[in-house]
Amino acid sequence: MEDIEQTCASLRAQIAATEAQLAGLKRELQVAEQAALNSQSQHTDTEERRWPLLAEEYRRYGRQMIVPQLGLQGQLRLRSARVLIVGAGGLGCPAAMYLAGAGVGTLGLVDGDTVESSNLHRQVLHRSRNVGKLKVDSAIEYLQELNPHPTYIAHRAHLAPDAAADIFKDYDIVLDCTDNPATRYLISDTAVLLGKPLVSASALRTEGQLMVLNNPPRPAGDKTGGPCYRCVFPRPPPANTVTSCADGGILGPVVGTMGVLQALEAIKVITADDTQPPSPPSLHIFSAYSTPLFRSIKLRSRRANCAVCSAEATVNLETVRSGSTDYVFFCGSADPEMLLAPEERVSPLEYRELHPQSTVAETGKQPTMIDVREKVQFDICNLENSINIPISTILASSASKGDDAAAQLPSWIPAELAAADSTNPIYVVCRMGNDSQIVVKKLKELGLDREGRRKVVDIRGGFRSWREQLDPEWPEY
Repeated sequence: MEDIEQTCASLRAQIAATEAQLAGLKRELQVAEQAALNSQSQHTDTEERRWPLLAEEYRRYGRQMIVPQLGLQGQLRLRSARVLIVGAGGLGCPAAMYLAGAGVGTLGLVDGDTVESSNLHRQVLHRSRNVGKLKVDSAIEYLQELNPHPTYIAHRAHLAPDAAADIFKDYDIVLDCTDNPATRYLISDTAVLLGKPLVSASALRTEGQLMVLNNPPRPAGDKTGGPCYRCVFPRPPPANTVTSCADGGILGPVVGTMGVLQALEAIKVITADDTQPPSPPSLHIFSAYSTPLFRSIKLRSRRANCAVCSAEATVNLETVRSGSTDYVFFCGSADPEMLLAPEERVSPLEYRELHPQSTVAETGKQPTMIDVREKVQFDICNLENSINIPISTILASSASKGDDAAAQLPSWIPAELAAADSTNPIYVVCRMGNDSQIVVKKLKELGLDREGRRKVVDIRGGFRSWREQLDPEWPEY
């Protein structure tokens, strides 16, 4: 019976994969047919009419064409422009929406992720019915309804060094809508090496940043070219300081604001009068809870020793393609560090086996569960009788073990844990199982393990594993 069920499950999976592939091919055919129709229609219209745009395009884009900075010539530049957006998430969605709406001729999207329900509060091109679908397909489905005139091209994979140049070469301008340093350096390097202007943005929690880089695009060594990402950030941040939206959180309108500004800057670059010099390079900083909301910092020109755009450049297309320029190594490992030994960690299942809920009182060893998530997360969901000590509070403390350990203990340690005669076990838990490791080491440095007589360990995998192994109803956020 079990073999039959496995066979059925395998067949269902194959059918689903085939249907998904067929759906993708149908979408590609639809895009190709629409592009052919547009091309034919424009060709016929040009022959028969003296107006350069279709009648429907005049109606659609009229409100922006009467803006003096754009005009008819700006609209024609938009229609002939080819724009590549790397990342169809919180930044890429609003950027793509406004560029498509403005009438960009060709819009390419690069992303290998699928839509998740946790994306929907900020990634505004995606819909609930598209959960599980590739983001680029979900986005293009919406964009085609918004404006059928542009040609939409899906690149259904994460950007990789060996493929980046082949993708970028067919576009005029690139938008970096990603959220990790390694990809940012790859995008910037490739854009500079191929002579493409780059609009780069980022957003986290309530803040965002925006830059227009390599504008104007100039060959390596030409000091009149705009700075690149390496010029602004010659060294990446330490890997353990990089926080993603998944870990740090994000307000939808914040990342939406930055994505809209990316679209605006792209339109300005595309429609700029060739006789006018580009705006001086600047870093624009947005903070939703500050007054004023925006401030700008003037950026220096290209660095004389930049590895990509200076006369001393060591990065070229061949080093990028071949992997000699190792972006993951340059930026540090993206994987969480393993700070603890295996015996200093327990899985949720192991914790439950050691401390069954019905026998805690009988054992006499009442465990203490310390939840080191920030209070805003603790308030969303928490374990009964757990103690919330945010990791930010712990890291702000400089106290350490001394001759008088009790006197040296920081104030955030509860009195019951500080008691000299207490050897009840301490378990530390966080959202993903990373911060908890840091706190276990901190507690041991403070001497709370009683020189090995008290168990101080973390819950491996945090509440993500807790949900998978013990409580499927635990809120997933």
